[in-house]
Amino acid sequence: MENRLSVISIIVEDTSVAGEVNELLHNYGNYIVGRMGIPYRDRGISIICVVIDAPGDVTSALSGKLGMLKGVTTKTIVAKQKNKKEG
Repeated sequence: MENRLSVISIIVEDTSVAGEVNELLHNYGNYIVGRMGIPYRDRGISIICVVIDAPGDVTSALSGKLGMLKGVTTKTIVAKQKNKKEG
């Protein structure tokens, strides 16, 4: 399966699961291109955007596992363009 570039947007409303979120992201770290986290203290939530370059099943697995955590919502956007091979 070909790798696709995706962005997983994560909203963590229950910050007690932050450790579990970080553990999952660590487990998929070899696919992660970059990540940005924003603690929104006024609302007591955290927003995380993760750019991932992985096969679709890997991206779906990570997004699904994150979304199953209590107080966590995810949304994934996948690039239409497939990876171009250099050559």
